[in-house]
Amino acid sequence: MFTLLRDLRRIRRGLDLPGPARGGSLAVRHVDAGSCNGCEHELTLTSAPAYDLQRFGIGVVASPRHADVLFVTGAVTNRMREPLLTAYAAMPEPRRVAAVGDCALGCGVLGSASELAGPVEDLLPVDLRLPGCPPDPAAIAAALLTLIGQ
Repeated sequence: MFTLLRDLRRIRRGLDLPGPARGGSLAVRHVDAGSCNGCEHELTLTSAPAYDLQRFGIGVVASPRHADVLFVTGAVTNRMREPLLTAYAAMPEPRRVAAVGDCALGCGVLGSASELAGPVEDLLPVDLRLPGCPPDPAAIAAALLTLIGQ
């Protein structure tokens, strides 16, 4: 374990990453509303040493009750409409919603119209729109950093 931590520290120094930010933090609750998992893979890469969003105080939480941002990926299916609304209702104020990827933005990339509830912004107030199929980790990282003002 110590070898792994030492290697991670060496990689971070080699990449010349900026130091951790002081002041803000952001708890993200991810909801896959019906995607192909492309956006999820890119979101996972934001925790890799090249981006390491944890150093800025950005982390993914398991409960919407602890979340600052609802991070929605995929086209919202009819079956995921209610769970998405329930997750949003469970969040404390102020609530923020990020629609991530072309499917969440309603670009018609995935799914048939009869099985979809519509884009995220038809169901919830969207604060952050992140286009792409899928958006790359650098774009996801930059968008999340704008939410905490960095």
